[in-house]
Amino acid sequence: MLKDPKTAPRQGGALVIDETGDRKDGRKTAHIGKQYLGGVGKIDNGVVSVSSLRADERIYYPLGVEPYTPAHHFSEDKADPGFRTKPKIALELVERAVEMEIPFRAVVADILYGEHRKFKEELEDRQIPYVLAIKPSYAWYRPIGEPGSVEEIARVAPWKGDDDPGEWVRLERTFRDGRTEQWWALEAECRPFGVEKQRRLVVATTDPAELPDLSTWYLVSNLPAPGTKQAKEESKKMSAADVAGVVRLYSLRSWIEQSYKQVKNSLGWAQYQVRKDLAIRRHWQLVCCVFTFCWWTNADFLEEESPPGVILNRGEEAATTSSLPPPPMEERGEKEDQEEGSASFVLAGGTEEGKEVAGAVPNAMALLEGILREAPARGVKRVA
Repeated sequence: MLKDPKTAPRQGGALVIDETGDRKDGRKTAHIGKQYLGGVGKIDNGVVSVSSLRADERIYYPLGVEPYTPAHHFSEDKADPGFRTKPKIALELVERAVEMEIPFRAVVADILYGEHRKFKEELEDRQIPYVLAIKPSYAWYRPIGEPGSVEEIARVAPWKGDDDPGEWVRLERTFRDGRTEQWWALEAECRPFGVEKQRRLVVATTDPAELPDLSTWYLVSNLPAPGTKQAKEESKKMSAADVAGVVRLYSLRSWIEQSYKQVKNSLGWAQYQVRKDLAIRRHWQLVCCVFTFCWWTNADFLEEESPPGVILNRGEEAATTSSLPPPPMEERGEKEDQEEGSASFVLAGGTEEGKEVAGAVPNAMALLEGILREAPARGVKRVA
């Protein structure tokens, strides 16, 4: 997958980090515990894993997965040297992707990681770009009477409707099923965030007047804004991104939600009947292998370039962001402060439960069953 030009990752994609959990009975299974399970949407007894996914508008596939082990499995609880938080596991997965020289535009993750101060600082120390979600209630110290949360900043931004949007800019998102949505984006300025500061705040929503919970994103990023001092610094290992570029990157996160439907409903991610850590990891590796094989067998159907999908309009000025990736690191430098054009990308639109993965699951499953049927049984010494 990494060597085939049709499926090899490109510079413009995202490294998506997320966690998911599945219910399991008993107490003897490795990594099991009563915790929040994303697969069922509540606190229950089960196993949680943190995974990394390489995604762009053309293709997405898993890169790594690690189990999260609850503190009660350790003799010293959370103080035990072996205990790892989910953000710490996520950072290890990012480092692994960097070591593998997987190209990506930014690390993308949800609120769990966006709210974690140490995770952001570790990425910044390594000069790794990120686009992370934060809560609407994310706040900071400020004088009385001054807006003090990201939601308050968004609500005080001038907005008088589509004809007079103030600082809000229009985005049009197009999904693979052909439907389109009109969104609005705001480059917010406040005490902790700004285009000339280390971190930026971008708010994206379908309705700037109401800021609906289900269709409003509050995004923090260390990607420099075009034309700023941050973008001109030669020490930066990242090129500039406008608001459309930031929103486009976070939009790629929806691919990991779609992949969960496929690996869980079609490939049996949680349908293992083993208890040991090594056996669980081996099962996950087989599922990821089949999922990746399905993409590989359909590589001939992949588009060379992404069709237009997101359009940014700033007043009377309208431009589209090319789906081509940014220039390689060695070709950047003074060009880092150039605007990354306004973006045009097709985004994940989701899939119905039970749909085949990339149209090749039956063949992939038949092939895998044949391999397993003829393979001799033997004890597992280590993870492949």
